[in-house]
Amino acid sequence: MAWNVEVDHDKCTGCEECVNVCPAGVLEMQDGKSTPVNIDECLGCESCVEVCEAGAITVTET
Repeated sequence: MAWNVEVDHDKCTGCEECVNVCPAGVLEMQDGKSTPVNIDECLGCESCVEVCEAGAITVTET
């Protein structure tokens, strides 16, 4: 199963909570915003979605 991770940079506050909680290291900070870099490693756990108070992250099955 493959997953797609998207971050709405207009909503992202740069808090880094998603980066810290992701067990697969899918997200990293770039220019003060969370950015998916290792999407192929995504487990689909949606931990990043759950901790994002801004609602900036979506994870969908591809």
